[in-house]
Amino acid sequence: MTRQLKLGGQLVALVAVLGLLALLVWRLTHQHHPPKVGAQAPGFTLRRLGETGTVDLHSLRGKPVVLNFWASWCGPCKSEAPVLEGAWSKYRSKVQFVGIDFHDVTSDAKRFVDAHALTFPMVQDGSGDVTETRYGITQVPETFVLDRNGKVLLHLAGPVNGSVFRARFERALHDAAPS
Repeated sequence: MTRQLKLGGQLVALVAVLGLLALLVWRLTHQHHPPKVGAQAPGFTLRRLGETGTVDLHSLRGKPVVLNFWASWCGPCKSEAPVLEGAWSKYRSKVQFVGIDFHDVTSDAKRFVDAHALTFPMVQDGSGDVTETRYGITQVPETFVLDRNGKVLLHLAGPVNGSVFRARFERALHDAAPS
């Protein structure tokens, strides 16, 4: 191997490493983060899953809102589904629930909703703009409890039925629901 060929190979490797480093730095500096507790929840209008029409978050003001980000392929989403449906049944007159499907084809999302007998409103974020950009979702499930004015009361990055999160979720629902 000639010296020039060896130096050329090293230069190509160096450029590749620098390119990957630049991509990593860009990704780290352009990460989106979830809204913080106490902050206004980002608004959205998303298409209903399997129905006509949309759900606009701003139109739900006046009632507390639970936003649950889920996906059909997510194991923890399957295990938390009965807890969410039970909470919806208990609080439906006082708290609005919205399930936000993350990266599914419509048929998979519908099968998930049917299999778990979920009756609260479901929407799809096909573009990922709401899920990834506005809410900074990096995993599913993630759940936000909003007060009647749209401010974040609670953010849970994990299933609401988990031992750590269940009590916090139920307490936030109780505190948010008007008496």
